[in-house]
Order: sequence, then structure tokens, then C-alpha cells
Amino acid sequence: MIDLKVQHILTLTFLLSKGAKHKFVSITTSALGASINKSQQAASKHLLELETDGFIERMMSGRNLSVEITPKGYSELVKLYTNLRTSLDLIPSHIELKGTLVSGMGEGAYYMSSKGYTKQFKKKIGYIPFPGTLNISLSKSEYIEAVRQFDALDGVMINGFSDGKRTYGWVKCFKAKLNKSVDCQLIRLERTLHDKTIIELISKSYIRKTARLSDGSKVTIRVNLNSK
Repeated sequence: MIDLKVQHILTLTFLLSKGAKHKFVSITTSALGASINKSQQAASKHLLELETDGFIERMMSGRNLSVEITPKGYSELVKLYTNLRTSLDLIPSHIELKGTLVSGMGEGAYYMSSKGYTKQFKKKIGYIPFPGTLNISLSKSEYIEAVRQFDALDGVMINGFSDGKRTYGWVKCFKAKLNKSVDCQLIRLERTLHDKTIIELISKSYIRKTARLSDGSKVTIRVNLNSK
């Protein structure tokens, strides 16, 4: 028995989209190949493997090919869907990041003080942030990778705007706590001069003073992923 490989899953998904759930539908191997980004020959091989393992049935009428997903094949798709949905639903309630405090380029204070932002901050997160951002250099690649998931999450969206002279990008905010004591927001920016190793925090207070931090200080940030 062969394993249900990625290419087989893609082939079954294509067949399902064509209505092949427990009934024969007419397909072409060229269309299947184009759908799964494989050659016509590879698509034909996938169908043969799936038929051999009992996931589909094939029927030829002259040169016309019809395919049906068997109950076994459909059952496998349901299992995969269930497992994937369960995994996607198990998003952790928070994520912990560690890094080192570094100096920024001084632009945070200018942007965070812009009226187009401050009005939205007051309405959406409940306060106008202290001018400027706290810049943290993430200490490990695993933290850098973890931050990428924020781009797929909602957070609190501060919309971009134009003041007639220039256009400002959106800011996405996530509730966070610095060193278990200072309430803050981790922000993701549509436009930034920082590379992916740097994250930025904003707070109602001057975080450096509140948390008694200086460049080089080691910090831990706990970011809430589930609530706004």
C-alpha cells in the first residue's frame, strides 16, 4: 500500500472540486496536471497510484476518462480536513519573545505623534502612546519566525492615512506585557526601516524609564494572540 502523499492529496482535492464525490466525472489528465502543477504524464501516474490503492475508480469510454472518488478516498480527505482544522484552531493564547533593547532611528516619536494615528490609538487601544517606540532585537531565529504569524492575525488595526503631503501606512497592535509588569502593545507596521530581527513596542508610559531599561537590557515580551 502506498502512502497518501502530497501530490495524491492535491489530485483528490482537484477531483473533489469537479464533483467526483462518489460519482464518475469526466476529466482530462492535462487539466489535472495543470491544476497540480505537474506534467500530464505525472498526473496519469497519480491517478494510477490512487486507483491501485483504492482511493479512486477510473472508467474509460473510448478516449474519454471518468473518475470517481471512492468512500475510502473521501474518508481520507475528511480525516485530513479534520486534522488540519483542529491544528489551525489550536492557536496558542500567547507567545513569548526574548531579545535585547537597542536604540532606534528616532522616527518612532514623529510617527506615533501624528494626529492621524493618535486619534485612532485613543479610540481603539484606549490611550495615546508615549511618543516613540521601544526597539527590541530578537535573540533567536525561532522568535523571528514566530513573529511572522502576526501578519496572519487581526490585532487592532490602526488605518493608514494621508495628510496631504505624504501617505502613512497601517499599524497593527497586539496586547503585550514587558518583563511581566509593563503593559504595552507590540506593533507591526506596513512600512518600516527595520529588518525582521527588530520588533517595536508602544506604551502609555515611557517604557525605558518605567521598566528601568537601557541599551543592552535583556527583556521578555509576552504577546496576547487571541484578544484585541
